[in-house]
Amino acid sequence: MFTRFRRKRINPVLRDLLQETHLSVNDFIYPLFARSGEGIKDEVGSMPGVYQMSIDEIVKECYDLKELGIYSIILFGIPDIKDSVGSDAMCDHGIIAQTVRAVKETHPDIFVVTDLCFCEYTDHGHCGVLDPVLETVDNDITLDNLAQQAIVHAKAGVDMIAPSGMMDGMITAIRGGLDRAGYENIPIMSYSSKFASAYYGPFRDVAESTPSFGDRRSYQMNPANRNEAILESIEDEKEGADILMVKPALAYLDIIRDVKENTRLPLACYNVSGEYSMLKMAAKAGVIDYDRVMMETLMAFKRAGADIIITYHAKEAAILLSR
Repeated sequence: MFTRFRRKRINPVLRDLLQETHLSVNDFIYPLFARSGEGIKDEVGSMPGVYQMSIDEIVKECYDLKELGIYSIILFGIPDIKDSVGSDAMCDHGIIAQTVRAVKETHPDIFVVTDLCFCEYTDHGHCGVLDPVLETVDNDITLDNLAQQAIVHAKAGVDMIAPSGMMDGMITAIRGGLDRAGYENIPIMSYSSKFASAYYGPFRDVAESTPSFGDRRSYQMNPANRNEAILESIEDEKEGADILMVKPALAYLDIIRDVKENTRLPLACYNVSGEYSMLKMAAKAGVIDYDRVMMETLMAFKRAGADIIITYHAKEAAILLSR
């Protein structure tokens, strides 16, 4: 009789003792989307349970998050006015700077991360200043603007910067800008291996960041390229990133493992909008056990090597983990 493996699975207590990978509420960063106004909490049709919120509502939301044991958030901004360079993102009175100040004033114990990019702030929806000849983002001009944006966030009181634009040299530029301005202790969590993915669709609804022309394949990564993904993260480690990231997560578990094995930095993954919405729609159709599939998915990210999970499921997962 062959029972070598099964005899360790029969007793539930022994199963728990031998579990190799564990999820914790401390693994999660919860995304929030800020816009101007008061009393605004508008649900996004393509992302059930996700909202555009005014700053006062985000401050309220932080109370609920803390009740669940979630103390880390990442902020995205939706400005009233967009222009060709994303000026709101570099303004001390911009939507993100205001939100950071409000959250830190009321919730100094909340760890605030800000997404550092320009796609939500430009009228063309791309991640920086456009090169009029090449009709893609001008890498070097955008680097200077990213450094300015980072300093604005630092002055507002942010705890960590998360640049997502995939510009070459962005970590060097941001680290240099922060250090020169006296913010050398603010860590950088780089979207170091970010793919030009079709999984971002619902995010562009909530962040109102769909490009007005073309796509982002000239600066985000080809989903087919494994070695390039590893090299991108290694380069950001060399430039001074404190934490690396793979985005998306679910279809890129192999990349999470690859990056984990090739670098020594902590690793985050972003469980993106399309991944979230697919589970929500499947649950609505009655074809999955939502809670079990959600937790299995989050466990897969940890098993693959992620130390941090940015996820819209964070509140639901926190409730299940507390039982």
